[in-house]
Parts: sequence; C-alpha cells; structure tokens
Amino acid sequence: MKYIKQKSTGKIVHRDLPHTDQTLEFAVYRTGISENDLEVVESDWTEDEWTVAMNNQLPYSDRRKSEYPTIEECVHAILDGELDDLQIKRQAVKNKYPKEI
Repeated sequence: MKYIKQKSTGKIVHRDLPHTDQTLEFAVYRTGISENDLEVVESDWTEDEWTVAMNNQLPYSDRRKSEYPTIEECVHAILDGELDDLQIKRQAVKNKYPKEI
C-alpha cells in the first residue's frame, strides 16, 4: 500500500488503494501543496496502524474530545453524585493526550 506524505512536515496527506500515477496529481490538487514537497511512500501498515498514524496527526484537543465522557455521562455523574469518578476519567484522558507545548 502506498501513501503520500508532505516532505517538510512528515504529515500524511493522502492514502490510496490502489495507488495510481494520478494519485500524486490529485493530492497536489486537493491539498494545494507543491509536488516538490510531496513524496510517495510504500507501507505495509495494518488498518489499526493506519488509524493510529492518522489520529497522531490530529491536535491533542481533537484526540481528547473523542475519549472524554459524553455530556450525558457528565449529567448522570452530577445527578448521581459521582463527580469524583468523572474527574478520574477526564484526568486519564488528559494524561493520555497531554497539551502540546
């Protein structure tokens, strides 16, 4: 499997199954990044490894949002007097995805 990466940042900008010669042209069109700053890279990653790689490109705040307790869980914690448990869950997510400095 091949993907296209921006050379200057290392960020994955496109993944294609199967890769074609037009894929690089499409990535340039879609991203506005110069073709000189893009490279095609071969990968043998599994779907899980792809998911991790793509998630690691997201800002920490987006990664946190997907794992924070839902509003519904927060309301239930407040009404049921379980704020300490809620804070423990939130802190675990913050520790997993610390603020980027």
